[in-house]
Amino acid sequence: MSTNPSKILVIDDEAAICEVLSASLRDEGYEVETVRNGLRGLQTIEQFKPAVVLLDIWMPGEMDGLEVLKRAKSRFSKTQFIIMSGHGTIETAVKATKLGAWDFVEKPLSMDKILILIKNILSFENEREEKNTLLHRLRKNIAIIGESKTMVTLKQMISRVATTDSWVLISGENGTGKELVAQNIHYLSSRAGCPLIEVNCAAIPKDLIESELFGYEKGAFTGAEKMKKGRFDLADGGTLFLDEIGDMSLEAQAKILRILQERKFQRVGGTQTVQVNVRVIAATNKNLEEEIAAGRFRKDLYYRLNVIPFHVPPLKERREDIPGLVIHFSDQIATQGGYQHKSLSEKAMKRLQEHNWPGNVRELRNFIERLYILTPGNLIEVHDLSFCGLTAKEDKAFDNLFLTFREARTLFERDFLLKKISQNNGNISKTAEAIGLERSYLHRKIKSCGLEF
Repeated sequence: MSTNPSKILVIDDEAAICEVLSASLRDEGYEVETVRNGLRGLQTIEQFKPAVVLLDIWMPGEMDGLEVLKRAKSRFSKTQFIIMSGHGTIETAVKATKLGAWDFVEKPLSMDKILILIKNILSFENEREEKNTLLHRLRKNIAIIGESKTMVTLKQMISRVATTDSWVLISGENGTGKELVAQNIHYLSSRAGCPLIEVNCAAIPKDLIESELFGYEKGAFTGAEKMKKGRFDLADGGTLFLDEIGDMSLEAQAKILRILQERKFQRVGGTQTVQVNVRVIAATNKNLEEEIAAGRFRKDLYYRLNVIPFHVPPLKERREDIPGLVIHFSDQIATQGGYQHKSLSEKAMKRLQEHNWPGNVRELRNFIERLYILTPGNLIEVHDLSFCGLTAKEDKAFDNLFLTFREARTLFERDFLLKKISQNNGNISKTAEAIGLERSYLHRKIKSCGLEF
């Protein structure tokens, strides 16, 4: 049930209290309804849709305030209740809070306190609504695109694992979307309202690993002018994403293993033990079992992290997902960059599917952006792909045993010119100067290679 933030309902059997509260609240700009018994109160909540209900505990009839609260919270979860009573006890207040009341106030009522409580409730609900809206938008922006069998399985695993607190190890080549998987796991979990803190393990020098991860106290070393929280501290209640864990030094691995085992630490230069509640997700582009065999990764750390293993497949193993990714990136780039929407011809799309994409999804996304910048028309053809640097089946071209030397040289020249012209943003004069050719000769070469610009 959607509530109206300007609506307040008063449920109290005393007419004088209903009159005073309704008059005061209307003066503050609220729309107010009053009812005199519990049963009628439940009916009015459903019809009136108030954001806040001021509810008396002791009322005659078949339903007292606690019973109203119990039934209402199961049906109207977005409505908040302030309990009122002239015979309040600690036991009653505790019971009302356990049933879901926001707060408990005693009679005679303080109007100032009630107004403050209402403002706090509405502010809290507004912030929660904004947070939910942002989370919804974020989840939409980090949606994983792909309907291939491997990607459907991956998304099913994410939905199952996200709701748990189990630790996750994600493997896959560079650019496949390991960070995106980590983000989906976090933002689909109950920790979504808490931070997702990323640590690039490859970028932290081994002598700084402790201060980066655990923080430091004021005066711990020269330049430590104030206390600084580490990444584990910042991720408390949320998720810590250890990216490129396979590139961490053995010394750093030993230090991080200790906190992963104990889940508590001391800041550098400190004596107080800090305990944190953190979910750990790690990612690597390396085969950690091979790294263990080579003595470059700790076996005990691997087994600590590898509770739920995920593997993100490279793009060449799910070519059927490329059209969907192209459409997704095209919509994204057109919207963000203010471009007119472009579409690809059937042959151009097929050519994108044939390409091996060694940089995977990240490379594909960058290439689509390049197409938007460098292609003038709204329909992208195969020659536009070549102009923007996508070489013609570069991994198979020279393996063709039927190529003559002349054909191989022509193919090389064609691909070389395409790359150089693309690097110079289509400027023929600059390209000629860069590769040491006369401009007129370059024009003849472009024509002989069958290129059009």
